[in-house]
Amino acid sequence: MSSLSFQKLLLPLQFPSFFILWCCAILIIFQQSSISSSSSSALVLPKNETIPALLVFGDSIVDPGNNNYITTIVKCNFLPYGKDLGTGDLPTGRFSNGLVPSDLIAARFGVKQLLPPYLDPNLKLEDLLTGVSFASGGAGYDPLTASLVSVIPLSGQLDMFREYIKKIKEGVGESKAATIVSNSIYIVCIGSDDIANTYSQYGIRRSQYDISSYTDFMASQAFSFLTELYGLGARRIGVFNLPVLGCVPSQRTIEGGLQRGCSDFENQAAVLFNSKLSSQIDTINKNSPDARLVYLDCYTALLEMIQHPAQYGFEVTEKGCCGTGNFEVSILCNPYTMEICSNDSSYIFWDSYHPTEKAYSTLASLVLEPKIHEFF
Repeated sequence: MSSLSFQKLLLPLQFPSFFILWCCAILIIFQQSSISSSSSSALVLPKNETIPALLVFGDSIVDPGNNNYITTIVKCNFLPYGKDLGTGDLPTGRFSNGLVPSDLIAARFGVKQLLPPYLDPNLKLEDLLTGVSFASGGAGYDPLTASLVSVIPLSGQLDMFREYIKKIKEGVGESKAATIVSNSIYIVCIGSDDIANTYSQYGIRRSQYDISSYTDFMASQAFSFLTELYGLGARRIGVFNLPVLGCVPSQRTIEGGLQRGCSDFENQAAVLFNSKLSSQIDTINKNSPDARLVYLDCYTALLEMIQHPAQYGFEVTEKGCCGTGNFEVSILCNPYTMEICSNDSSYIFWDSYHPTEKAYSTLASLVLEPKIHEFF
């Protein structure tokens, strides 16, 4: 197979999590002093609240390495991924050059600097008590999305959460465990793979749904998941909407024509789903007075960064740092890639989909900080 054919074959697997051939799994425990300086200090929370733990569900954007411990091709535990994390020579399975949103949000809530994957066999009780990520790169609201690449679906992530609750009950008792569960912050970040891969690139769902009915299906799955999460005791739940999918480098390459413009179809699909997700969140909040579900709009924030990069300290918006930046992701962004940009902090994207640590940090500030009061 020619190099060009191989690249074309991999393009449908690029978005946001379907990217990898195997590499051995490594997770290193970093001391706080080794964490990148872009992990900002904790915010001052309303009413002088303290958060016991951060618990995260989702896809590759917030997977710190759970996929290292399952049998799937969706992994990124090899260099240059993680080159700016800790000592820079032991990638953890985070889809970026450094920290990912789960880490940055944990730091902003004053919980800890790195949020570990739940499947890490080396976790101790004290690690569990301050939170973990259950996210699995390649998952979606649509159960088929995870099934296609053998990763952990949202139903499986909820099963792990149930197991988590059992473990902390055994460790600290029913009463304290209940307090941790009810007072923790929960983050949900998922759905991009449904639109970009399962529907748009693979076309698997197109025979069953037009885009309006498919986003209805996604929204109903989101509602079911959030309702079940609430039923397990979660109350403070931040839910990220879909980003501006059509403007990431891989989708520009696949759908953007010779000029690599943004893909209108995927942007419009994201907007359509986001409106339905927002309505579902409103419904749950109205029907459950003690629920604090917070809609987190990363679509608008990322679009603003792409349209006005200099305002946020960026220079490059249409390609990633790794290689040409047009299609490299996962195995095509590897230790033998011919070129890695010399200043990844000037790039919004690290590879052809995933943002850089600096971009994630900027997004966390733009999206999360104005909404902090809504969690309390």
